[in-house]
Amino acid sequence: MAEGLDQIADALDIETFVIAEDEAEAIKAIRQIMTGMGLKDIDVVYCRHLGPGARIRARGYIFRAGDRYGWLGEGK
Repeated sequence: MAEGLDQIADALDIETFVIAEDEAEAIKAIRQIMTGMGLKDIDVVYCRHLGPGARIRARGYIFRAGDRYGWLGEGK
């Protein structure tokens, strides 16, 4: 896991404006960005194309509800 992500209790949200031709391209871009950060379980929460790009919010889960939380010393 990327340095620092082990201190996150549940998920990391990112909201940004991505330059993209359409929503599909924006979703692909945010998934690449978050995967590059070491996140594997990613949901796109919001995406709306506006002019030259898209306003997008995505959530990268470290632990989902009911997981064995690493921060409790249980491992995933």
